[in-house]
Amino acid sequence: MNPIQRALLAPAAIGASLLVAACTATPEATQGSPSETSQVAAPSGPSAPASAAIMADAPKTVATGLDAPWSVVFRDGTPLVSERDSGRILELSATGAARTLGSVPGVAGIGEGGLLGLAVDGRGRLYVYSTGAEGNRIQRFDVTGQPGSLALGEPETLLDGIAAASYHDGGRMAFGPDGMLYISTGDAGQRDSAQDLASLNGKILRMTPDGGIPEDNPFPGSLVYSYGHRNPQGFAWAADGTMFSTEFGHNAWDELNIITAGANYGWPAAEGITNTEGFTDPVQQWAPAEASPSGLVHIDGTLFIANLRGQVLRAVPVAEPSTSESYLDGGFCRIRDVAEAPDGMLWFVTNNTDGRGTPGPDDDRILSVKPERK
Repeated sequence: MNPIQRALLAPAAIGASLLVAACTATPEATQGSPSETSQVAAPSGPSAPASAAIMADAPKTVATGLDAPWSVVFRDGTPLVSERDSGRILELSATGAARTLGSVPGVAGIGEGGLLGLAVDGRGRLYVYSTGAEGNRIQRFDVTGQPGSLALGEPETLLDGIAAASYHDGGRMAFGPDGMLYISTGDAGQRDSAQDLASLNGKILRMTPDGGIPEDNPFPGSLVYSYGHRNPQGFAWAADGTMFSTEFGHNAWDELNIITAGANYGWPAAEGITNTEGFTDPVQQWAPAEASPSGLVHIDGTLFIANLRGQVLRAVPVAEPSTSESYLDGGFCRIRDVAEAPDGMLWFVTNNTDGRGTPGPDDDRILSVKPERK
């Protein structure tokens, strides 16, 4: 089957009439992340071919009443959710009821910092990216108990000293098909750090599950896998192993990048497609007003991108990554993360309680849709 004949989602109008007020922006300064500022969505970027699929069914609610949720992962089929501001990790039941699995100690985030990305390894251990008093760090926790009564063990710090700020903290983590842990770090407002290979900021890092430096990393003795990033946000891998990442731009362009070992993505000298020698251009770019591409997942030949400021769920066919199609059109306001559930459903996480929007009565929520052929 053609990989662009897969995909996504409910019509744009679903739920929009009930949620217009929740999409109202809260004005704020643009010094930090203009791409995260909540605004009414502008028209979408390049359109996907007419053969791209849609879904007829409306999204269904999985969970409600969450507090600035940031990441959702699955551990042996059980959904785990991080809450940025509370520092809590939640376990969701089959009915969507949330209970606190545990709280990450010492979370000291402000603004975009806090409890951010989660990842789970093949042994069921939980990896957590969070902001502490001394900066951003990566910790590993054992998880004990059975679904419905899971508990968080003591933290083991694998990496710390990543500069933190109230904006540009990165925070996404995912295990690649090679078994290595990939981590996104923002420039924390220190632009030049993105080009400094001695800095952990403005990078995509790659480490072993125990925090070591893989021997085949592109820079010997370094966790740096790629550099020249402003604030990368999501990771996904196509079936052939191609790695994709979303990235918040500044005033010009948000990006979808193909990530290769050792490549320089240009920030702060370049933003978006510039055709500058020595820099790797994105395969697709969007004006920040219509994007803020955050979480990213690959399902059956299609990349699905959560968008905050653009308030859409965007589908990008892997076969034609310079094209895309947008869904939901503000009906659920800010969308932070996406994930594939064990049953093949596409989950997406709203983010209207994070201080950048006006939450509706059930926010924040996790919703699901079933990708179907057209």
